Amino acid sequence: MSVAIQRLFPTHIAQGRLADARALNRELTRDIEGFMAEDRAGQAWSRRHYRGGYTSYASLDDMNRRAPSCEQLEILLRPHVSAYARALGWRLAGRRLRMTTCWMNVMPRHTYHTLHLHPHSVISGTYYVSTPPGCVPLRLEDPRMAFYMHAPPRTGKRVDGHYVDIKARAGAFVLFESWLRHEVPPNRSTRPRISVSFNYGLE
Repeated sequence: MSVAIQRLFPTHIAQGRLADARALNRELTRDIEGFMAEDRAGQAWSRRHYRGGYTSYASLDDMNRRAPSCEQLEILLRPHVSAYARALGWRLAGRRLRMTTCWMNVMPRHTYHTLHLHPHSVISGTYYVSTPPGCVPLRLEDPRMAFYMHAPPRTGKRVDGHYVDIKARAGAFVLFESWLRHEVPPNRSTRPRISVSFNYGLE
């Protein structure tokens, strides 16, 4: 007698690559370097909370309205975000998705980002500007983690373990629902891993 196995309640992740990413990344790098040099508040916050690196998360989180390159990134992401929302089966009832926050991340060697989620948002994501050899992936946590209790250990395979690593590639983006916890382990590369992160809300 055979037993049917079904996969229920999947977690949907969107990944893709933007066209003409090299030109965009040159512009993003220029803007990121410029803002990073002048953002005293962001530097101070990063010294306390983002050891060794720099993020504008707590100081300049509206980069899509400050930097032309981030504004262009928002425009290029729009069709992909809309397609992702359709794949999730969302009924928006006349409301639309809007990029509410956008910030820069520069992670030199040993800098990391602890496990977290993004409250007050519906879609979050990251676009990779520079991913030198040895840089670390984005790590996603199984959202059922708190309910496993005494479940035996998993095999550790990419689709069956408690964590999934999404490789960081320059020119690529990843989208996920904002409630999904994620982290970035300590960077192993000798050069900085650079990205732009963002959130979307409904209006």
